[in-house]
Amino acid sequence: MINILLFFIFILLAYNFYVHYGRNGRLINRIPGPSSYSIIRKILQSSRKDLWKLQILDQYYPVSKVWLFSIPFVFIRHPDDIEKILKMHKEKSFIYNFLHPWLNTGLLTSRGAKWQSRRKILNPTFRLAILQQFIEVFTKKGEDMANSLKNISDHIVKDLMLFISEYTLNTICDTVMGISLQEFDLFQQQYRNAVNQMLEFVVYRGLRPWLYLDWIFALTSKGRQQKKLLNIIHGLSQKIIAEKKLYHEQTNGRYLKNCDKCTIEEDNVEAVTIEKRRLTMMDLLIAASREGYLTDSDIKEEIDTILFAGHDTTAMTICYVLLLLADHKDVQDRVREEVNAVMHESGGRFTMQSLQNLSYLERCIKETMRLYPVVYFISRVTSEDVKLQSYLIPAGTSLLISIYGVHRDPNYWPNPEIFDPDRFLPDNIRNQHPYAYLPFSAGSRNCIGQRFALLEMKSFVASLIYNFYLEPIENLKDVQFNADMMIRPAYPLGLKFVPIIKKHADFKG
Repeated sequence: MINILLFFIFILLAYNFYVHYGRNGRLINRIPGPSSYSIIRKILQSSRKDLWKLQILDQYYPVSKVWLFSIPFVFIRHPDDIEKILKMHKEKSFIYNFLHPWLNTGLLTSRGAKWQSRRKILNPTFRLAILQQFIEVFTKKGEDMANSLKNISDHIVKDLMLFISEYTLNTICDTVMGISLQEFDLFQQQYRNAVNQMLEFVVYRGLRPWLYLDWIFALTSKGRQQKKLLNIIHGLSQKIIAEKKLYHEQTNGRYLKNCDKCTIEEDNVEAVTIEKRRLTMMDLLIAASREGYLTDSDIKEEIDTILFAGHDTTAMTICYVLLLLADHKDVQDRVREEVNAVMHESGGRFTMQSLQNLSYLERCIKETMRLYPVVYFISRVTSEDVKLQSYLIPAGTSLLISIYGVHRDPNYWPNPEIFDPDRFLPDNIRNQHPYAYLPFSAGSRNCIGQRFALLEMKSFVASLIYNFYLEPIENLKDVQFNADMMIRPAYPLGLKFVPIIKKHADFKG
């Protein structure tokens, strides 16, 4: 027994020596960075409230390395390096494997030919012609949100994220899925809670290499909790898929027969509208499965991916926009003036054109995403040796791209801590480095739903600003944040919505 143990220890030491002092290890060790001991100690001793900024790496700008036991990570935040990686190295690192029990290998986590095939299938869902048909849903959800706030006695929403995420989840289902969640009220609340906990588990596991093996993590208490959470999360997607399939069976699939029309390049509303019905992503997936291109499992992983990515990140960003506007009354007043003018011109209801005319609000949203990029890092693996700054990064190295870091880099953003929407005036961003701003990632694997998200955010925020004065409960600069897959407050944040009394209101939402 002792001999077996000694042999096992010898193998581990030999492997560790090879990893650190082989060719790749020697190249990695030329990159500056803190000692492994200091990083591991910080991970184990720090709370999630101060870990996410990785301030320990600031002194090694713009490229640094970290050894997590025998696993090297290279952190980058210079736009030139980021551009080189996102253009030439498309594969995501093993970090995304921790999402596989949840999302399997859908659009977010898939690689190579599978990713290219899925992207091609799903691209038509977010073309401008289809987005134009979603404006009615965005407007209706904004009105519903405003009306529900008017019934709150003290005008205070105690958990803003919980409130907003209900409407973003319903919106993604009504539009992209073509399914209403009215019958799933209790179930959707359980789903949103489960998503929050899953994001915590992903980071918890990612920081502990001894939990990287699935079978070991499954034996832990958090592994058993994750299994229960996944039953809730997958339960919602399975219900949505089953309901949509039943609909197409009852209509003899007549709305699927012309889905090939949506593969055209032009943004033509008539071509993507089938017998006065909005074409949805779910329709495309089911049509592809009937043609033999996708299995039921393939559909499920894409629905799980869009449900998560399409509601959670958007809701969190809307929260930050509202909190920043509450903290900056002059900016809030200017947004309200613009919204009032646009509402008057459009007859009291948002249209695609009126939302596009909200240029100052759009700058506020963009500046919010600069200060608080909800997805604050992304990761890639080098497909071949690549030179970043003066360092050669070997093939197969996991890179962590700090979106938060590049968004607050004073070399590219003067006074980066200041909330200034006019940074995004055309004259101010004309010469900006294209990879200094990455709220939706960049390159071929950028966010497929970014136009959808921006229109939804503008619609929701405009509706709230039109109907309410926003007053802060706590200044956003004083808020502590947790580290999970997103920048998220460590505790529920509240906001006060004071109704605006209108004598001649055009918009009743």
